[in-house]
Amino acid sequence: MKPPVSYEDFAKLDLRVATVATAREHPNADKLLLLEIEVDGHKRQIVAGIRGHYEPEALVDTQVVIVNNLDEVVIRGEESRGMLLAVGDGEAVVLIRPERECTPGAAIR
Repeated sequence: MKPPVSYEDFAKLDLRVATVATAREHPNADKLLLLEIEVDGHKRQIVAGIRGHYEPEALVDTQVVIVNNLDEVVIRGEESRGMLLAVGDGEAVVLIRPERECTPGAAIR
């Protein structure tokens, strides 16, 4: 288990529902996909380590949960503005998704 964090630190995370607009394989990495997501009417790219677990075309128009306020980073030459939440379940990777369709940008609380 990781060390405990305060509620104030946890509350700094902006967890949101996002809709995947497009998905494609990262050209320079075997385990990464490039996802264009929509949150609050804006689109942006995130890099996700789910290649081999999900086919890009199967993700389009699905909803996922993201960390919305993560600092921007460049991963293998591609901009990533957020983080997709998923569970590592042994060999599998399972996406965290809302139970039903939600408004893109809906806050997780």
